[in-house]
Amino acid sequence: MALRPVQVNIKAVDGSALGRFWGEALGWGVLSPGVTTYVGPGGGLVWPEPLGLGIDLIPVPHPKPPTKNRLHLDLATTSTTHQSDLIARLRSLGATPADVGQGDVPWTVLADPEGNEVCVLEPREIYRDTGPIAAVVVDCVDPRAMARFWGGAIDWAVLEVSDDQASLRSAEGVGPYLEFLRTPDPKTVPDRIHLDLLPYPGDDKAAEVERLRGLGATDLDVGQGDVSWTCLTDPEGHEFCVLALH
Repeated sequence: MALRPVQVNIKAVDGSALGRFWGEALGWGVLSPGVTTYVGPGGGLVWPEPLGLGIDLIPVPHPKPPTKNRLHLDLATTSTTHQSDLIARLRSLGATPADVGQGDVPWTVLADPEGNEVCVLEPREIYRDTGPIAAVVVDCVDPRAMARFWGGAIDWAVLEVSDDQASLRSAEGVGPYLEFLRTPDPKTVPDRIHLDLLPYPGDDKAAEVERLRGLGATDLDVGQGDVSWTCLTDPEGHEFCVLALH
């Protein structure tokens, strides 16, 4: 048994507007099947996306706090010209420069219109086939511990583990990476962005949730009430949800 990451969940005051930003940023379609806004590479609602992760925008009443998100997206580029063009396009869509203490680095840190950090990477061979999202990046205190938990939680392969970082990717070698980067600061505020996981057809969601608890996940009450998904946190407190098969 294992779960598959299916989407990045972003809380937004204006989910429709932020969905349009991310759709334009990634060159993906934007759909509003209900309360949420979904951004994915297909022209229609293909869910789960077989070759990567979609983005689901969830409306919330409160704006992002000034604290840096523990999870952000890295965007891939294929050339220095592509990197410059993508930065300019994001700026024209409402992104703004962001200083998270990165110093003099070859990538550019921006914030989307609601303040969520995003990095536009310089061309890197490792990300040449990921699609527009190179990686979902998570700040953590212990990358090795995160690799153990997430390597057991999902069906992605653990590719690299060190004291400073760990990376996972779909065993099929498609889509973005999931990366854990060491930071000395522990998590202090609720996540604005998190991953949603989905069981495979035929697997039992309740059994999967219990398995995650055995790996070190903790139940989370965010006032969700009686819903079909289950909210949990990983061993460092990062929120994630296990969705129900429809």
